[in-house]
Amino acid sequence: MREIGVNTWVWTSPLTDPDLPGLLGHIADLGFDAVELPLESAGDLTADAVGVALEETGLAPYLVGAMAPGRDLVATDPDRVSATQDYLCACIDLAAAVGAPAVCGPFTASTGRTWRIDPDERRAVYDELRTHLGPVVDHAARRGVQIGIEPLNRYETSLVNTVDQGLEALDGLLGDHLGLALDSYHLNIEERSSAEAVRRAGEHLVHVQVCGSDRGAPGGDQTDWPALVTALDDVGYAGPLVIESFTADNAAIAVAASIWRPLAPSPDDLARDGLAFLRSLPDRSTPAAATRGAQR
Repeated sequence: MREIGVNTWVWTSPLTDPDLPGLLGHIADLGFDAVELPLESAGDLTADAVGVALEETGLAPYLVGAMAPGRDLVATDPDRVSATQDYLCACIDLAAAVGAPAVCGPFTASTGRTWRIDPDERRAVYDELRTHLGPVVDHAARRGVQIGIEPLNRYETSLVNTVDQGLEALDGLLGDHLGLALDSYHLNIEERSSAEAVRRAGEHLVHVQVCGSDRGAPGGDQTDWPALVTALDDVGYAGPLVIESFTADNAAIAVAASIWRPLAPSPDDLARDGLAFLRSLPDRSTPAAATRGAQR
């Protein structure tokens, strides 16, 4: 059966070593199989502390990064590009050390950075992205980790909004150590059909985050969940479904994610309701698909 996970952003930000025992224990007690660990800044989490918490809880780890202001791989100065590459390599190193198969996030430019881009400039920016992402992908290959680039909605970036743009932007780099990470929230805004977008991602699909169309718990929202899950099964995706939402109680993360109202009576309610709904979805993943997912 496909793992169900949750991102710790549902409860707190940033996640640091002292948070791990209590929060990961709580997530395991809620019944999750996996946890998505955000490394917002290098040094927030250490491999030793994460390893102990994972061993005590039995949770499978997945790692995500955050493109905070000042992190850019395109249309910026060389020092900023180098610092962003260093940060992404730190994420990869932590993932490798704790056994996380992938590092995912919108690894193009700072989240919230938008500008009008004409077709010629877009081609040039995508060339620049591939050039600056290349050394990071090489590092991931050496560490045995895969990178998943996440398309974001139009209000959070003007670079990669759709699966088709992601495939275009990463053409020539896609392979065993670079693919796409998809989030049902952004798919709901940018794609004509979330299910067909998953099918276009196909073999390049690394990781899937889910939430309701309002950023709350999955289930009872406008998303066509049966169609989405069927598409995931059709492309042989055997990775986790990870709930990514955000607490409204943390000012920094609420502003960054535009969470202006509570999305559930409590973070625990959001997590429990989402978990129960995802457990209710049919899972047609096959042993062959599971093997393929493990190899990714």
